[in-house]
Amino acid sequence: MADCSFPKTNRLLNARDYQAVFSQSRFKVSCRYILVLAASNNGPQSRLGIIVAKKNIGKAVARNRIKRLLREWFRCQHAFPVGLDLVVMVRKDADTLSNSQFRQRLAGLWGDLEAKCQPAPSH
Repeated sequence: MADCSFPKTNRLLNARDYQAVFSQSRFKVSCRYILVLAASNNGPQSRLGIIVAKKNIGKAVARNRIKRLLREWFRCQHAFPVGLDLVVMVRKDADTLSNSQFRQRLAGLWGDLEAKCQPAPSH
């Protein structure tokens, strides 16, 4: 079985970490329900920060479900570009999506992010 843990070293832990991603984001991908900002962290692994505002998702149960789905997605992505700090911001009405629909949106954003992280071909 694959190791799908989510240790502290894989998380953005404080306001300074989040602020660094907001101010130095190199990549941005989004859809109607999710916005992902990414910045280089010059570290050995990628880290994840999740923002699910009560203003956008009113029920705590729905906020927690979305956070669980995001953590699971991040943990199980083994082909992820190393050395990125990610902030995932969940937008209004994301709680209306089923788990499979939410995963499909994440898969689409994931592909977009991977495409943006690829170095530009030199001619």
